[in-house]
Amino acid sequence: MATLEKVLAEKGSEVYSIEPSETVYDAVTKMVEHNCGALLVMEGEDVVGIVTERDYLRKVALQGQPLKTTAVRDIMTGTLVIGEAGTTIDEALALMTDRRIRHLPVFEEGALVGLVSIGDLVKHKTKEQAFRIRYLEEYITAR
Repeated sequence: MATLEKVLAEKGSEVYSIEPSETVYDAVTKMVEHNCGALLVMEGEDVVGIVTERDYLRKVALQGQPLKTTAVRDIMTGTLVIGEAGTTIDEALALMTDRRIRHLPVFEEGALVGLVSIGDLVKHKTKEQAFRIRYLEEYITAR
């Protein structure tokens, strides 16, 4: 069974981040620049939260908060749900579905090693299933 470590090995482990004192405008700009839906909120080397498109929509756009003066710390999610590098894709998908989240920071021995999205996991699972189907078809037709 594939793990989050394998997903990160294939997709890359680059994590985009922002400081809690930066503005929501800065966060949205970074998400657009990097074509991602979430940024980890970092104070130095410490992960203190996550800010997502959903945070922006619910806590800024719908409530009429000023985009250019609201700090990321005011809208970020501070309590993180995390995965370990050895967590299987199925376990991670179940956790993300249960907790209703789309992004999962991945740690190994207490250190941040990457960030996966639910899309990353579904993509990996789809590739895995396509490989199995192709293998089975070749096996069946070779007989």
